[in-house]
Amino acid sequence: MPQSATKPFIDVLSGQRQAVPPVWMMRQAGRYLPEYREVRARAGGFLDLCFDPELAAEVTLQPIRRFGFDAAIIFSDILVIPYALGRSVRFEVGEGPRLEPLDDPAKVATLAPLADFGKLQPVFDALKIVRSALDPRTALIGFCGAPWTVATYMVAGHGTPDQAPARMMAYRHPEAFAKIIDVLVENSIQYLLAQLAAGANALQIFDTWAGVLPPAEFARWSVEPTRRIVEGVRAKVPDAKIIGFPRGAGAQLPGYVEATGVDAVSIDWTAEPAFIRERVQSRVAVQGNLDPLALITGGAALDRAVDDVLANFAQGRFIFNLGHGIQPETPIAHVEQMLKRVRSYRG
Repeated sequence: MPQSATKPFIDVLSGQRQAVPPVWMMRQAGRYLPEYREVRARAGGFLDLCFDPELAAEVTLQPIRRFGFDAAIIFSDILVIPYALGRSVRFEVGEGPRLEPLDDPAKVATLAPLADFGKLQPVFDALKIVRSALDPRTALIGFCGAPWTVATYMVAGHGTPDQAPARMMAYRHPEAFAKIIDVLVENSIQYLLAQLAAGANALQIFDTWAGVLPPAEFARWSVEPTRRIVEGVRAKVPDAKIIGFPRGAGAQLPGYVEATGVDAVSIDWTAEPAFIRERVQSRVAVQGNLDPLALITGGAALDRAVDDVLANFAQGRFIFNLGHGIQPETPIAHVEQMLKRVRSYRG
């Protein structure tokens, strides 16, 4: 796994604070960019774009060319694992993902134990293309969805406001739900290892729906599967750099960090700064946590929000990012404003 000490993003994950925090944005390859919209229209469907190595590499590189971010994240989706497991996965315009629901134990029994990773070869090919095109100082991030979050879509067949279908199944049929989680853990390990082999320098595990779980369920369905993935990846690649993003975890973040062994956590914009500094950043790097709506707003409000994030976290090991993905309506000029302010910081 190529890792250069000259990559500021990787240096932070390795424990070295940077005077100017490295910066990238979740969903930085996306609809706010006109060049992305052009390629997206040419590709056809969303999965067609994900599984065309040349086009996926192109949209991955677009924000790097435009903004010079310190890290690129491969363009893909967290639901490619269910797709490789043989589940029906499609994306409806304006409605998001649609899957064949696994909403009772009989249906769970039909779940294949092993993914067909040949279906994901285009992702690995895209990683190789991007790695060869990136400046040596720019890191390349691979990723997967955390088993809990991916399972919420697999059970319901679509996104829901509070992921009640998966939560109910975990209560009613814990053994069947645990089978889904176990399959996702094992296949996510293999998927992440293949991304590292294809050129990724670091990995991020997105647990977008972690925050809907009560503490005991959070420990069982979010923390423990993530710990198993980290352990499984490091069994093969001991120095793998891994970021966890249990969105909405709040006061449960210290326990998550201790149990999972991640090198960094990404935090959302609701995180309480003093708590994060004292209980989390004292142990691992922190990534975040500008409110995406402040980025849309721009002007003096954006400057204040950027300054607040830097004041709160830039004295420790820190990667500047958003508290979640950039919104499609975000003006490009506001991204440029944010970057200028972050890069003028000298802490």
